[in-house]
Amino acid sequence: MSESSDPQSGLSNLLHEERRFPPSEEFAAAANYSEQAYEEAAADRLAFWETQARRLDWETEWSQVLDWSGAPFAKWFIGGRLNAAVNCVDRHVEAGRGEKVALHFEGEPGDTRTISYAELQRLVCQAANALTELGIGKGDRVAIYLPMLVEAVVSMLACARIGAIHSVIFGGFSAQAIYDRVLDADATLVITADGGYRRSSVFPLKPVVDEALAKFEGDTSPVRHVLVVKRGGNDIEMTEGRDLWWDEAVARQPEQHQPEFFDSETPLYILYTSGTTGKPKGILHTTGGYLTQTAYTHHAAFDLHADTDIYWCTADIGWVTGHSYIVYGPLANGATQVIYEGTPDTPHKGRFWELIEKYRVTILYTAPTAIRTFMKWGEEFPSKFDLSSLRVLGSVGEPINPEAWMWYRRVIGGDRAPVVDTWWQTETGAIMISPLPGVTAAKPGSAMRALPGVEADVVDDQGQPVPNGGGGLLVLTQPWPSMLRGIWGDDDRYRDTYWSRFAEQGYYFAGDGAKKDDDGDLWLLGRVDDVMNISGHRISTTEVESALVSHPSVAEAAVVGATDPTTGQAIVAFVILRGSAADGGAEMVTELRNHVAKEIGAIAKPRQILVVAELPKTRSGKIMRRLLRDVAEHRSIGDVTTLADSTVMDLISEGLAAKGGKAAED
Repeated sequence: MSESSDPQSGLSNLLHEERRFPPSEEFAAAANYSEQAYEEAAADRLAFWETQARRLDWETEWSQVLDWSGAPFAKWFIGGRLNAAVNCVDRHVEAGRGEKVALHFEGEPGDTRTISYAELQRLVCQAANALTELGIGKGDRVAIYLPMLVEAVVSMLACARIGAIHSVIFGGFSAQAIYDRVLDADATLVITADGGYRRSSVFPLKPVVDEALAKFEGDTSPVRHVLVVKRGGNDIEMTEGRDLWWDEAVARQPEQHQPEFFDSETPLYILYTSGTTGKPKGILHTTGGYLTQTAYTHHAAFDLHADTDIYWCTADIGWVTGHSYIVYGPLANGATQVIYEGTPDTPHKGRFWELIEKYRVTILYTAPTAIRTFMKWGEEFPSKFDLSSLRVLGSVGEPINPEAWMWYRRVIGGDRAPVVDTWWQTETGAIMISPLPGVTAAKPGSAMRALPGVEADVVDDQGQPVPNGGGGLLVLTQPWPSMLRGIWGDDDRYRDTYWSRFAEQGYYFAGDGAKKDDDGDLWLLGRVDDVMNISGHRISTTEVESALVSHPSVAEAAVVGATDPTTGQAIVAFVILRGSAADGGAEMVTELRNHVAKEIGAIAKPRQILVVAELPKTRSGKIMRRLLRDVAEHRSIGDVTTLADSTVMDLISEGLAAKGGKAAED
């Protein structure tokens, strides 16, 4: 395309993806779902959700599927009673599958545990009895600050079993983050560990909890007890009367526990996510609708065959992906899965592929950031291991660019495993938009269309649907079972944050931008915050990143908008180059700028391209674009405590200083 072409048509070039990957006839014939699922959901959406709910065990069935009269506060499966832990554990044991493996645990140092459903039931019952002994009951809040251990799964299920509300805090968060969450939820118990393993060393957890609780003045802390799992072996202090070792408090408990069944709308968990005001938002999920949709979407989007599949989601339980697709969805479906404590490069960069070979993993669910990191490391690492067991690949967390999608399919999936690029959020609770691997002719980089039972659209600023080929704001037009039931303790914030933008239409605004291609399939463009306004044209950071990564010399890219006196915002790109390309200097930067102009249009040509060795990422693998904006706008660097490696920003700043504070630009 010439640089004088219409920029809006140029920006859509990336979405004119000609490659198609339909499922094989053999895969489609054995798949859990067919095109008929879309037809059934379209004919009677609520009846479709009832069918999915009946995949669970209910003590009492509902009298009404949906009550939307109090919109935007929904109630699903009204009058129904169930227990999430019973559905995830007990019912499989009672059905004679107690000896089936539930969890293959692999610690970073190489220690392992294999937990059957019968053993998981015993562990959950003991933990439930221990929580009860500590005075925890229905509606009480329990903060969980643990590494990826079996005890993390057990803790969540034990809370669910007794009707307590768990609030999992990612094991890399700071004392201030713990304090904020404990305070907001009024948590009376914290479950933690002495430490956990990360990159061959022990990182402390209990000392961080101690620091957090010390922030409460006098006797104002709501926390009565701290349960501590022995893992790291690091020295810690135990406060008499408050702190208890998990082994001593749990192991002596009876292995039986009589579960109580709870109303469908009983709160299950609070999960805090960042907010624009700085105060974390406590996303509230309840039991019946959430469990219905996580179990259904796990069964559908990954084509799970529980009797034969070995499933591995590489997320941490501290994020919603870990809640929905490690704990509740897979276990409700009776799956066998791998959980791994450590990082993908410890003790070597082939660790993930080694585990896939070891456990014969058939379904892998990971993040685009991880995939791009693997691309940067090179094909030699996965090529050393037998990955032929893989039959479905999943992507989660952010839009995946087409080149990463193709690499994932070719190198990891052997050019035969379907790739399901899933879109959803902490707030939605479960997958909303995704290919169905036995149905969809997938397009690299596209999440395709809403799953059966889900209603999504792309609208303009006035809430009007955009035509095929157009872009705008992603909305959900009908309530769904796993939707958040509010923000903990702040109903007004819930309305304002998610429902005020299109209050007239009654749409939930997801905060993400999207485009429809000429077929009406959806391409996610990331947060609207990550949409730049260049000379009046809305350009997604994802589009520019995809263009950069499509160049053979680029391993990874992150793009931000920086204030510009001429254009309002200008594009600043940070790129990691492959191998020898890193020596290309100014010529390579010029080549990349021209490449973006060729792929998208002159309007999207970056003002600056900064070559870096690493990008700042959180421990969950998300790029911290906020910090890159600080660099691009020559501001002091903000808080780096959530970064996996806080030295990355020092390296970037030093690299810029060595270049005189700027990089190649016009």
